[in-house]
Amino acid sequence: MTIDLHIHSSFSDGAYSPAELVARAAALDVRVIAIADHDSIAGVAEAAKAAAVAGIEVIPAVELSVQFQEWQDVHLLGYGIDCHDEQFLQQLDYFRNRRERRNDEILERINECLRTEGRTALQHERVVAFARGAIGRPHIARALLEQGYVVSVEDAFQRYLIPCNVPKFYWPICDAINEIHRIGGVAVLAHPTSITRDMAVLGAAIQTLRLYGLDGIEVYNNMGWPLEIEFLRRTAEGCGLLATAGSDFHGIEERLEIGRGREGMSFDNALLAPLYERMRK
Repeated sequence: MTIDLHIHSSFSDGAYSPAELVARAAALDVRVIAIADHDSIAGVAEAAKAAAVAGIEVIPAVELSVQFQEWQDVHLLGYGIDCHDEQFLQQLDYFRNRRERRNDEILERINECLRTEGRTALQHERVVAFARGAIGRPHIARALLEQGYVVSVEDAFQRYLIPCNVPKFYWPICDAINEIHRIGGVAVLAHPTSITRDMAVLGAAIQTLRLYGLDGIEVYNNMGWPLEIEFLRRTAEGCGLLATAGSDFHGIEERLEIGRGREGMSFDNALLAPLYERMRK
């Protein structure tokens, strides 16, 4: 049985609805998934309802953008969270509003760039049509692709989205870990090599985060190469941290599928028992 504990839906920056993701996972025989949208849990209920029919399990999850020391846009996963906690929902509303304003600013910058190129600006309604909640950069990329302004999503990022980027607003990582714990969740560092590929620096960072209360690291992920994944596995084992696995699937990446890592590596359900145990505690 395979699993995937890091999937994005159209409620953040994914291409597919939660129900579509559940159907896709079931077709691929991925039996346990986590919809981990950016600063949003809006898709969890829809996914759980569809999963009950499809006979698979959905773990309630979220992915928070946090700041840790000099690193910004570090991603922190929360598993087994209480999706009905009012204080947490208010926090997410605040960050969603900040994100909406940011993405609107990015769209304005891109449209100004398109005008200087003599091209018609993107209509906000066309971008929203690709999303279920607040628009994200992949939704803008798809609108650019639909208009024929780029040849791929990657081309859209390189030509427009990266040059027109607007900085995010981040939670301090200590606050984010504490908030995940407060609502009964387990805090896991997503795709750790996105922080740094210097393994000595990364190892020290993970040790510090363990002292802050971090519960685990996403050992098996699509940003890490085999030697890096082995380093993460040994680090998790040595630090007494959980090891999790996730594809970070958005539905727009080439050669990336739910339940699979680099070079077709599958995510083993043996990782679930320690996670469930920590969730119960």
